Amino acid sequence: MFVLSTRQRRRVLAAELVSTAVFPLAITGATAVVPEVTARLPGPDALGPWVVLAYNGLFAAALLLAGATADRTARTGFFAVGNGLVAVTGVLSAFAPDLPSLVALRVLAGVGAAMCAAGGSSMILAVYPPEERRRVYGYSGAVLGGSLALGPVVAQALMAVGGWSLVFLAPAAVAALAALATSGLPGLRAPGTPGRFDLAGAVLFGVTVAAAVTGLGLGLGGGVPWWGPGGLIAVAVAGAVLLVRVERRAAEPAIPVDLLRIPAYRAYGLATGAFMGMLVVGLTVLPQLGAVQGMGPGTAAVMLSLLTVPSTVLPLVAARLARRLARAQVTVALFACAATAVVLQLTERPAALLGAAAVVGLCLGLTEGVPDGQALAYVPARRGGAGAALFSTTRMSLETLVLAAATGVMAALGPAAGLAVAGATCLVAGVVVSRAVPGGRRDRGRPVRRRTPGGRPRATPRS
Repeated sequence: MFVLSTRQRRRVLAAELVSTAVFPLAITGATAVVPEVTARLPGPDALGPWVVLAYNGLFAAALLLAGATADRTARTGFFAVGNGLVAVTGVLSAFAPDLPSLVALRVLAGVGAAMCAAGGSSMILAVYPPEERRRVYGYSGAVLGGSLALGPVVAQALMAVGGWSLVFLAPAAVAALAALATSGLPGLRAPGTPGRFDLAGAVLFGVTVAAAVTGLGLGLGGGVPWWGPGGLIAVAVAGAVLLVRVERRAAEPAIPVDLLRIPAYRAYGLATGAFMGMLVVGLTVLPQLGAVQGMGPGTAAVMLSLLTVPSTVLPLVAARLARRLARAQVTVALFACAATAVVLQLTERPAALLGAAAVVGLCLGLTEGVPDGQALAYVPARRGGAGAALFSTTRMSLETLVLAAATGVMAALGPAAGLAVAGATCLVAGVVVSRAVPGGRRDRGRPVRRRTPGGRPRATPRS
């Protein structure tokens, strides 16, 4: 742990929160502008979806390498560089001359976002002791939930005011503020010489995750040739096989396998992926079911508000409850989401849709940030970047897998069946959490060993 003044720790937290707000807008905004940029910019129309897929794929691919690098360098500097890269690529994207250039810039933006996410978590774990992290992750959950809920609205408003260019410029400006917020802070570089880094394992892991996430995100149908996603999945499988062989021979494997051996860490990773899968599938399925039932625009807006608004106002309440009830919070919410999916298989009336949106929204709001904080309580501060990166990779990969599976099922059986896929994932995650995580007061994370005051690294505050 690094000892900083209260003011410096607040600056670290403020920088991380500002950076966190960028990520949802970067995704929802890019999704909203795909039709317009495809129509306006020269280049093959097939590149349009890659404005989003390139960002998501490289974000997932670079997370592990970014996390390991953040733990081995000056954390605040690494975080600032990541936000600077997001800011620069955002400005350049707003003035991209063609689609190939825009996709290339989105690749770099995805790498920068991975640096922001890993660097921010590494900073938080380095300066906040375990007993304060639940509150910190409550703030992060509130910001992330609010950004997810308001992202589509903000993106549409930006397009109405300044066109598609403004959708890239606005996140760039916010990322620049996050980078500036770290100015003058200590570097938070871990003392000692780090061991040899498994670069081959990290690169293989990135290629495997990028190919899998992009292939699943691309999906089948909609004019996509089968060999596109099929080839990417084949690359992912080959990469996974080669990765296992490389990691078995590595003296210090890139993938923190020891963290994966912690049952609670694995369980909370599964839980957060299930929650995000329920959210993204719900945002797709509920409006479709509402349209079938003749739901008007006003009622549909209320339904989506019930699904998303709780994530903006309840995370701080969730953080307080998590002090003693973390496992119960997560398991009850997962089982409630699963039960809601079952109900919608039996009836699709407007009242049932509104009730389902309210229940799922409440469950998401009361667990926003809780699995993250609980899982990272098992991660030593010196490995915070790697632990957070692996956790985020698990979440994004499972979220993408659930959405891809739900999309395929919906094409064959209808919208409600897609929600059944997300509900089944929540049911499995609920069972795993209830069995793998100790309950009650024991659910406080593995104690992190601290050095004696004389041997503890300190960051000298500046006046």
